Amino acid sequence: MRVKVVCVGGGPAGLYLSILLKLQDPSHDITVHERDAEGSTYGWGVTYWRGLLDRLTAHDPESARAISDNSVSWSEGVARVGNLTTRRPGDEGFGIGRHRLLELLAARARSLGVRLEYGHEIDPAAGLPEADLVVASDGVHSALRTHHAAHFGSELRPGRNHYVWLGTTKVFDTFTFAFVETDHGWIWAYGYGFGPDRSTCVVECAPDTFTGLGLDRADEAESLALLEKLFADILDGHALIGRSPADGSSPWLNFRTLTNRTWYRDNLVLLGDAAHTTHYSIGAGTTLALEDSLALAGALRETDLPRALARYERERKQALLPLQSAARYSAQWYEDLPRYIHLPPEHMFALLGQRHSPLLPYVPPQLYYRLDKAAGQLEALRRFKRWLGPKVARTIHARTLTSRK
Repeated sequence: MRVKVVCVGGGPAGLYLSILLKLQDPSHDITVHERDAEGSTYGWGVTYWRGLLDRLTAHDPESARAISDNSVSWSEGVARVGNLTTRRPGDEGFGIGRHRLLELLAARARSLGVRLEYGHEIDPAAGLPEADLVVASDGVHSALRTHHAAHFGSELRPGRNHYVWLGTTKVFDTFTFAFVETDHGWIWAYGYGFGPDRSTCVVECAPDTFTGLGLDRADEAESLALLEKLFADILDGHALIGRSPADGSSPWLNFRTLTNRTWYRDNLVLLGDAAHTTHYSIGAGTTLALEDSLALAGALRETDLPRALARYERERKQALLPLQSAARYSAQWYEDLPRYIHLPPEHMFALLGQRHSPLLPYVPPQLYYRLDKAAGQLEALRRFKRWLGPKVARTIHARTLTSRK
């Protein structure tokens, strides 16, 4: 059955949904509206993992191949703490420039007959566009969601630490962590490549360090100069590249975790960051946006729209639970960095890899390290750890919900 779909927001989620729906039925009338000009996207590189690439290949081999061909990969991590360095093997990860990813998805969508309207902002106060389905894929600041915030039950919870998203001409060939001690506390960076001549560098620190270093008062040039000096060992003389916000606001942010009680209202549905966010330290934002698109396209095979949207919401909320838990504990690990930073580097790095665990905050770090090492050798301990972790997570989650009432 031919349907008319309007996607508001030209990020990865909206573009990929338009591709999937056109592949399901070329007669569908699909338009993507993006308020910014084409090619003016923000951001540096985004990360994803082999599992996502396999799922994309199963649904649209052409766009998956283009994404893979334009990505870089790594299979180990490096952590530098002061002047000490340690390495660990890991799963294969991929990086691709956000700008390049959007170019590839836009080209694929156009080739299938999707209309892309750039420089076109939808005003929710004027009513929804005429369509069978309107998709709010306009990000964490979604105007469509905000206009109906009471219905969606939107909640934004800010994190404690400050972070800034930067680029650099230094090309990292591994996923690199660097922790630097200053007179005002620790500051750290995550670096990963996304192209032949660029990498992403995310810098984070606690509030006292942020103000102690004067980053709350520094302009962008002063901030970049200070950060280049602090992280000179991993940058090898390369520059950091900022992105001055158009409104003149500070590029430093506090990550905000977004949740919504429900994801749809009549024929309006939330997708990607408009529906949920997970802390950037687990590197899952783009993956979750594309997986939302896969789930929504699959649900829309049903002819009954309310039933399809209810199925989509139910499936994605369930799939998000473990990732939201992992993101919550990952953010907490960095907020509790003094608890781990003075461990031997190989121990600290091992616990960095275990930061998603709900057990870690409640077990002395050295004891957890020894137990985790033993669990890697004893199947019975591995099973016990897999059983206990989710139980602790559910208990803590239930207490958190109760405390908010």
